[in-house]
Amino acid sequence: MSRAFPFVFLCVAGAWAVTASFSTVAAADLTLSITGAPRSLRLVGVVQRWDQDGNPVRPVDPKAKIESPFVTAKGTSAGNGKWIFKGLKAGMYDVILLADPRIRIEGFNYPPVLEFDPFFAGDTQIAEEHRDWILEDIAASRHYENKVEPLYIGGNDKTARVLVMLIRDKPTSYEGHFPGAATIRHEVWQYDWAYGGWKKNKRTRVLDRCMLHRDELRQWTWLWDPKLGGIEIKSDDVTIEYAWPDIESRSLKGLYPY
Repeated sequence: MSRAFPFVFLCVAGAWAVTASFSTVAAADLTLSITGAPRSLRLVGVVQRWDQDGNPVRPVDPKAKIESPFVTAKGTSAGNGKWIFKGLKAGMYDVILLADPRIRIEGFNYPPVLEFDPFFAGDTQIAEEHRDWILEDIAASRHYENKVEPLYIGGNDKTARVLVMLIRDKPTSYEGHFPGAATIRHEVWQYDWAYGGWKKNKRTRVLDRCMLHRDELRQWTWLWDPKLGGIEIKSDDVTIEYAWPDIESRSLKGLYPY
């Protein structure tokens, strides 16, 4: 037998195994049933922000437009407020909804900031005294942005994560080529409990970044709802029931016209 035969056999077997594994990747359908949605709803999509280890699936687009967010897949209307996403690959997804005039609603959860840490669901809570301390620390810290607003805080007694909205709508170095420029981005910050107190971790996770004219930014409603975040797709179909929020009540956290 030729010495090359075992090598050729292993290569063929390896290639077959890879092909077989790709052909059996888990996938399932997601049905999103929305009640009370406005007729102006123009995008129902999902985005896979993080892989199973909490690393970004794709880099943040510095040229992203607030009115046209990236989505991994768009839902197909099945009537009566139902939207179907066929054959989503296994993973974790957040829903993104876009409606006129200038309304954007997104789901979220808290990805790991450090290696080997777990995800936290977007609706997790921490003790009120810890929450208050973190809010005071953020308010007392100096930032480049003139608006830094903690939207949601979740975690446990050892690790807290904060979904933060950062806005710079005062004149910046961009004025030279974009008069009136403003920036908005969302990040997940982490606080670690050590030696009897909370300390902000230097590492963060960035969800998005947009630049637009400050007058336009001030007309947008960009809200975050944990009910639409961290949807796990495995091999079984998933159905999510969602009631369109009462925007006027300001029950969701995020950007409102100002």
